[in-house]
Amino acid sequence: MDAEASELRARLAAAVHALNHGGGHHHDPSARLAANQWLLALQRSPQAWGVATSLLAAPPPGHPPPPADLLFFAAQMLRRKIQCPPAAAGGCPTPQEVAHLLDALLLAAGRFCLGPPRLLTQISLALAALALRAEGGVDGLFARMRHLPDPAVMELLTVLPEEVVQDQSGDTGVDAAARCRFTRELMAHAPAVLEFLLAQSENNAAAADGVPLHERNRRILRCLLSWVRVGCFSEMPAAALAAHPLLTFAFNSLQVSFSFDVAVEVMTELVSHHQDLPQAFLSKMPYIREALLLPALANRSEKTIAGLVCLMSEVGQAAPALVAEGSVQALALADALLRCSLAHFILDSDAQTEKRNAAQEIFSPVFSSLLDALLFRAQIDTDEHGTDGELCIPDGLAQFRMNLEELLVDICLLLGAPAYINKLFSGGWGLASQSIPWKEVEVRMYALSMVYKSFGDVIGSYSKLLASSQSNIKPLLLFCASGILKSISSNACSLALRKLCEDGSSFMNEPQNLEILFWISEGMDAGNLRIEDEEEIISAITHALCSVLDKELRKSSLARLLCSSYTAVEKLIDIDRDQSLRQNPAAYTEALNLAVHGLYRMGALFGHLATSITSSLIDDDTVLVLLGIFWPLLERLSRSSHMENVSLSAAACRSLSSAIHSCGQHFQILLPKVLECLSTNFLLFQRHDCFLRTAASVIEEFGHKEEYVALCVRTFEALSSAASISTLNSSYTCDQEPDLVEAYANFTSTFIRCCPKEAIVASGSLLELSFQKAAICSTAMHRGAALAAMSYMSCFLDVSLAAALESREHPSDGSPGVVLAQILARCGEGLMSNVLYALLGVSALSRVHKSATILQQLAAVCSLCERTTWKAIISWDSLCRWLQSAVKSMPSEYLRQGEAEMIVPLWLNVLHDAASDYLHSRTGDNVRNNHAYMQGKGGRTLKRIVRDFAESHRNAPMPCPS
Repeated sequence: MDAEASELRARLAAAVHALNHGGGHHHDPSARLAANQWLLALQRSPQAWGVATSLLAAPPPGHPPPPADLLFFAAQMLRRKIQCPPAAAGGCPTPQEVAHLLDALLLAAGRFCLGPPRLLTQISLALAALALRAEGGVDGLFARMRHLPDPAVMELLTVLPEEVVQDQSGDTGVDAAARCRFTRELMAHAPAVLEFLLAQSENNAAAADGVPLHERNRRILRCLLSWVRVGCFSEMPAAALAAHPLLTFAFNSLQVSFSFDVAVEVMTELVSHHQDLPQAFLSKMPYIREALLLPALANRSEKTIAGLVCLMSEVGQAAPALVAEGSVQALALADALLRCSLAHFILDSDAQTEKRNAAQEIFSPVFSSLLDALLFRAQIDTDEHGTDGELCIPDGLAQFRMNLEELLVDICLLLGAPAYINKLFSGGWGLASQSIPWKEVEVRMYALSMVYKSFGDVIGSYSKLLASSQSNIKPLLLFCASGILKSISSNACSLALRKLCEDGSSFMNEPQNLEILFWISEGMDAGNLRIEDEEEIISAITHALCSVLDKELRKSSLARLLCSSYTAVEKLIDIDRDQSLRQNPAAYTEALNLAVHGLYRMGALFGHLATSITSSLIDDDTVLVLLGIFWPLLERLSRSSHMENVSLSAAACRSLSSAIHSCGQHFQILLPKVLECLSTNFLLFQRHDCFLRTAASVIEEFGHKEEYVALCVRTFEALSSAASISTLNSSYTCDQEPDLVEAYANFTSTFIRCCPKEAIVASGSLLELSFQKAAICSTAMHRGAALAAMSYMSCFLDVSLAAALESREHPSDGSPGVVLAQILARCGEGLMSNVLYALLGVSALSRVHKSATILQQLAAVCSLCERTTWKAIISWDSLCRWLQSAVKSMPSEYLRQGEAEMIVPLWLNVLHDAASDYLHSRTGDNVRNNHAYMQGKGGRTLKRIVRDFAESHRNAPMPCPS
């Protein structure tokens, strides 16, 4: 390799590194944008062919291979150059260069056949693009494909059909005639491809090519899906297609979780493309219902349920006549669709009340009509008599009624018990002037008897009436206790228990009733209930115990309830003393699961105590007793190795947050230990964002107290020193850890909002670093991470403006306002650049409001400082320089011709008006209204031009190749 080529490779490697990893130690956004501009220019140059091809070739002996992101960029660059018109690609390669390029790509496909997967995909896409543009390119590619390893062949066969159906907006320079020729050539090889896939699917031996069996089967399905979409079975007779081994392979793959989603796509495409297949699929419906759907519903497997809904809906849409015939298979299909597409959706949305209510309102008429139809179909014919002259139920009707049992329960739960019962008793049979329709009465009584399992809902609906008499309480509690133990009724009965404890709390003082409640709580140690149901039950029992009038009985009862969850956690901690238990994976997993449930129950108890403590129903002595039980246990757990488990640490943090919010001042003496535990565990397990979120809860509760300034700053320092936080220096890493970004942004927002001035001054360097990271994270593709980072920047600016307003005339060195203003002065250019960068691409519209808010706040700070002695630190000129620099550093490809010259004066004018609106809302009587931004004409105009900018740049080239 000559010196010029070697230098070009080195520059390319440096530019890709700067683009993906933030431009060095100082994370300069302009360096990243400059790198992207240089890479775009290289991609258009003739030299790109050679440098990209050389990178994909095997390195000389003794030389390390290029990093993965550089290889990926090289393959992607070749694909884009092949797809671009010759003028945009830096000239058209000669036939000899095309042949050399084909050889290089084939060698690279063989070299990287085992990964990285994205690299192999890019190489295969480049080969497909070459074949699309050359006469006979497909035949030539298939002729040479036999020399490639099977994994490379599989990937190439997967992407080739995508050129047939690909959106041509990203692949210019190919006319319709060339694409048609490519399709004809490709389909001529379809039989050979199906033979290859069949041979691969029948090879169950350990993979000699290094690809695990489950991964190979998934790749087979992906490849089959691509060929099904282009009609690889279109010439095959219906009978042969239904019996084809690859269809059997796809159907069997539905039963394997690793390949389920791709198998569903294959089956859905087949059903939609071939009109004779729905009949064959319908015959398998009873098996799918029993083997796949019912277990998925029981386990609440959203992925499986959603996939089956998609597949079954396609069958119903493709062959409505078959469903209308009313066969056993059609009934199984209808029943399955009802269960998973409607019933499961509504029942599982109980955590989102508005969504649940809206869904019920939409579907209630549908299920009401369905109930009418089922009741009519289930009536006994009065002309049917047995040999003894008595009315009898024909075998067919008896079977139909048996099939209705679970369906009627689902309808009852969907309509709600009161609506269901009212529906059944709305016949008006009590009127003496009418004869009683006994057929209708009988079928409605049958429908009522079928929903006894959901009787817990009836109790909940009528709890005020039922709980009005003390004699009703014990039997109802016993009923709820027995129903909670059954999975089908546990949710309904736990809700009923809560209603009973709320409406009948005055009768819960009876010893026998209290013992039933303790029996229920202690029975949850088996861990058979959903966590949501257990929390509901504990909240109900806590409510009942808080109403106990005797102070000592109330204290001992709450302590007993807490201890019922204590045991499971203590058993897990004791495993550290007996390592043999940890060596038994099944026993250890069970112990972990029980401890998680126990911690959530503790959290539910403290969470429900908050109202009682606020209203003085619970005295300080009781709170201290409960904390004396809870904290030593949690402290021991936090120092154990079990905290590496994500579910356990999340449950522990959840219970701790609930206890802090409930007990408030009683936790103050424990505060140093609590924050030390959170910091230590986060440094040990840095992907567990729950420690950051809980630390934010602690800061929110106690951070305003001046005596805890040093403690809060130490905690901020410790959490920010974690390697996982230090590496948040590029949008790429932010997208890899979105939960961590959100948690850290939430913590920093809480810190700057809640802590005293002394804490802000003492943590100036930490705040500056966190502000820089937030600016970088605002450009992440992940919506939640980007918006959380923007929320922190907005909070920072809000606090900065408040500090400037408070001491606008006489700022003193070391005051919070000066510290924050100095941070803004150093970070303002990066902030402006990243906000503009965040407004590029398809995800920008979701960031319009936050971006406009930040710009308005920043303009308000600069406008205010311009009129005061703060001008020496930050001024309106600062804002002008930042905007000019940000626009100037943007690659020309991102802006339309003349747009750069237009943006700066237009935006500065609008920002000036928006700043005035914002300052007006923060001064005088206006500050008591609300701090809603975008107020006034200037604020609304700013948001409009920011939205227009984002909408006009949705198709801007994405600068990050990864």
